[in-house]
Amino acid sequence: MLFQGLSLALLAQSALATRPFLNEPDTGIQDALPDLQPGQLPNLTSIVGLPDFDFVARNYMNVTGYTYYRNGAAGEWSYRNNLEAYGRVRFRPRVLVDITKVESSLPTTLLGHNVSAPFFISPCAKAGYAHDDAEVNMVKAAADANILYVVSDFSSKSKDEIHAAKTAGQVLFQQTYVQENLTDVAKQLKVAEDAGFAAIVLTVDSAADGNRHRAERFSVGSADPGYTYFTWDYYQTLRNMTKLPIIPKGIMSAEDAQKAVELGAPAIYLSNHGGRQLDGSPSPLEVALEIHAQAPDVFKKTEVFADGGVRYGGDALKLLALGVKAVGLGRPFMYANVYGQEGVAKAITIMKHEIAMDAGNLGVGDLKKIDTRYVNYQYDNWYS
Repeated sequence: MLFQGLSLALLAQSALATRPFLNEPDTGIQDALPDLQPGQLPNLTSIVGLPDFDFVARNYMNVTGYTYYRNGAAGEWSYRNNLEAYGRVRFRPRVLVDITKVESSLPTTLLGHNVSAPFFISPCAKAGYAHDDAEVNMVKAAADANILYVVSDFSSKSKDEIHAAKTAGQVLFQQTYVQENLTDVAKQLKVAEDAGFAAIVLTVDSAADGNRHRAERFSVGSADPGYTYFTWDYYQTLRNMTKLPIIPKGIMSAEDAQKAVELGAPAIYLSNHGGRQLDGSPSPLEVALEIHAQAPDVFKKTEVFADGGVRYGGDALKLLALGVKAVGLGRPFMYANVYGQEGVAKAITIMKHEIAMDAGNLGVGDLKKIDTRYVNYQYDNWYS
């Protein structure tokens, strides 16, 4: 019976994986823009949700630039699963609750820094593919809204240009990749310190190249051309080279989450690189569920960030309910950048509004009090 149950669960996964996939849901934007021509940018008022930015960017950008943002590893099942995983966790709404002050509960702290909402702009390379002002638009929009922006190591703009756009007191984290040459690493960390970044987000899930077939067709592949030596000892070495906190990004198992906590990581970052590195890697929601099942104290011992597939306020709420402190969004902001700073700002506004409205409908009057009571989170029943 156990084998039969497992087989049925695996068949259910297979059925989900092989059915037709919508890159973004059909919510009527094509019907609302029947005369939209390739390369045409519709009025920003046409955008009502974050997936709309993907539709618009795909129509507006050249195929190379769009492919760079959109591509995933191999058959892109993990990219797809990142989006679909949220639909497999159900809410447990409560009613007749006073939720009229929920918007005032959005502000939080990330590593002691005050921000206006529990989400941030994830590190994504080459914002210049969408707009000439590239990362500067992200910096300015994030500053105006007081949300965190994690700047990619492979940005279109230089660190000096990004720093020049920064508002006094604005919180920026710097993402970086592993390098074997410690002298180069030390220089890079020093540059980040001098530029005023508040933390280092160290990507740890790309020790080898990603098999990005879509990207390879248009010569916009991975930044890592080979195999990189990287261990927890190396992580500790880097921590001793800077006064900035270093957050490992790319945690995909309860064991690695526990190891990071054991070593005193100031925060951990659940991510599968947007499904761009290892096809078959779990979504951040699945990782959060696994940690809850196997090592729940992780959420109490360190701050947990997560990104991957978040497109709605409800998606973010499911991660927050599991104990994630803040949720990152990457591609939606890159697509929104086709409109420049105004587009990024609208994406932020949409996300804040949806989190608050969905929390209200969930019966959460104070986001600080959201927890597993509001989701059906049993990991053992994930595919049942």
